[in-house]
Amino acid sequence: MNAYLKEIADLCGINKPFTTHSARHTFATTVTIANNMSLESVSKMLGHRSIKMTLRFSRIVDKLLREDMQKLEGKYSLE
Repeated sequence: MNAYLKEIADLCGINKPFTTHSARHTFATTVTIANNMSLESVSKMLGHRSIKMTLRFSRIVDKLLREDMQKLEGKYSLE
């Protein structure tokens, strides 16, 4: 499978190492978490037995952090 991913990366002009691990990580962070999918759903889709594994596997997406801070700012605005 990694050979196929490398071939796709070459066709797309991606000059980085590309493996099933990086593909899963990208899917988990960019496709699901960045689009506000719950960690429980992501965990289930990735086949993790525990949400703790998903928490380790994923990272906080800057966009979500920024949006959450804007929500908090709106909640405590002095206006």
